[in-house]
Amino acid sequence: MQSIKSVYKVGNGPSSSHTVGPYRAAKYFRNRYPDADRFEVTLYGSLACTGEGHSTGKAIKEQIPDAQIIIDREKQDLPHPNTMLFKAFRNGELIGSNRILSVGGGSIRFEGEEAFEEETVYIEKNFSEICEKCARTGLSLKEFIWANEDPSLRQYLRDIWHAMIAAIERGLSAEGVLPGGLGVTRKAKSLYEKRVYNEPSDITMNRIIASYAFAVSEENASEHVVVTAPTCGSCGVIPAVFYYMQHDRGFPEEEIIDALAVAGLIGNIIRTNASISGAECGCQAEIGSACSMAAAGLACLYGFNTDQIEYSAETAMEHNLGLTCDPVKGLVQIPCIERNSVAAMRAISAVNLSQFLTSTRKISFDAVVETMYQTGLDMNEKYRETSHGGLAVMYKE
Repeated sequence: MQSIKSVYKVGNGPSSSHTVGPYRAAKYFRNRYPDADRFEVTLYGSLACTGEGHSTGKAIKEQIPDAQIIIDREKQDLPHPNTMLFKAFRNGELIGSNRILSVGGGSIRFEGEEAFEEETVYIEKNFSEICEKCARTGLSLKEFIWANEDPSLRQYLRDIWHAMIAAIERGLSAEGVLPGGLGVTRKAKSLYEKRVYNEPSDITMNRIIASYAFAVSEENASEHVVVTAPTCGSCGVIPAVFYYMQHDRGFPEEEIIDALAVAGLIGNIIRTNASISGAECGCQAEIGSACSMAAAGLACLYGFNTDQIEYSAETAMEHNLGLTCDPVKGLVQIPCIERNSVAAMRAISAVNLSQFLTSTRKISFDAVVETMYQTGLDMNEKYRETSHGGLAVMYKE
């Protein structure tokens, strides 16, 4: 597995697969052919179906301003649902082409080439192998991470955390209507400031956490800077949970950094053995993964042992199985924004259960990750970020 750094990337919303990935693909391809005088980019699959709402063409043109964008919704037998064909020309002659895959979380692959961005850090391939290593060495999960990663990871995660905080604080102060034409109003500020007489403490907690998730997700929908956690579409879950724990519960930043590391390890396992791409496996791969990551990180923050952390992550993922990706009008707004807040609260519930029920569990984390992947492959393409089914077609203005 690669470094946890590969899970968290800072970039502009609204979609890591449809915005951050194509932006990076355009940058790398342009640099391969600096002498080209014309570029052509064909979008296939999910990128063709929802690329307009996700600002895919805009992201590509930020790197290649004069690129001709072609939409092909007919081509089948793609190597990945998020496939792009880049072509470079000079004096009317084709001088190079690559099919580039946006595989989730802003990561890209050049078809037929070795991964060029990410260096292997972990020889372990799944949670079971990591558990065996921890049991043999006496390391906790966070100690295992710091023993394997470059020391620069701590500062990297500190920068990531500060970017998450900035997105929350911007979102909490912003008002108005989100772009895209759906007329969705920002709700984070009013949700955070709303006060109900004699409001029960648990309701207050849920409202505040929800407002944090709304804040980040609304920043993402506005195409502002967020952190893939593990994707832009699910970028509000982890910040909401962890910011509440630091800002409202007083956990120190160093412990939040450890929690981010453990959450990142869970995300790394998922992306290695399954997928974090909504176009490949539905929203279970995005929100489900984020919920699982947040639960594992929170369990670490509470000082839970490895079994309890695994139970937290497994429960959070298990109860997101089958979750569809059906964004209305291809925008990362309905149902995406609310879904982030629900997943944040669900992560906390998963951790609360793990404290009492870990010894009774029957399902491993690796098993639920494999189940998620197979479920995603079996899912009809209408429910995998194409906006051809579900809420995307049932919604009436």
